[in-house]
Amino acid sequence: MLDQAKIGGFFAKYISVLLLCCLGVIFSAAATAEEMVSPWLLVDTRQQTLTVFAGQGKVIKHFPYVALGRGGSGSERRRGDGKTPLGTFHVAWINPNSQFDIFFGLDFPGVENADRAYRDSIIDRETYHNILDAALTKRTPPQDTPLGGQIGIHGLGKRSPRIHRGFNWTDGCVALTNAQIRSLARWVRIGTKVMII
Repeated sequence: MLDQAKIGGFFAKYISVLLLCCLGVIFSAAATAEEMVSPWLLVDTRQQTLTVFAGQGKVIKHFPYVALGRGGSGSERRRGDGKTPLGTFHVAWINPNSQFDIFFGLDFPGVENADRAYRDSIIDRETYHNILDAALTKRTPPQDTPLGGQIGIHGLGKRSPRIHRGFNWTDGCVALTNAQIRSLARWVRIGTKVMII
């Protein structure tokens, strides 16, 4: 005959394990749902626009007439070339008192940039590993490499709105008007994904 205490203990353990599994699924689904609706930014360098999306494609806000780097845009960038880098980045720091009004600094150079630059002998092994280490530990990568740094999304500050509408004038950043950058700030946090295409 089966011992009632052993059966009761078995069921108690079974129910506990089942509850833990269900909670794990619920928390995992909640994290996935949050990732799907977390705002992210798309900078279209051909259209010169910035769009805020939630999830897979819901447009929250669209900003026309962004200015890019005076050197255009490209996947290969070097310090001083004035190019806006293409790729997927994240907001690594925020300076609310920048000379450009608000500055959302990106985690450039990223792993893809470092891979290409190391392969092409633009950066050395130590710089390459420093960039990779920063990416793995979710820190801001070194900003003083041959690839450049201080790339971000910012406002005009005291610069002329007329020049902004007529020229790509930044050193590789994405610029909006002061009113636009302040509006954008409501959706941007440390870690916000930014795709520049």
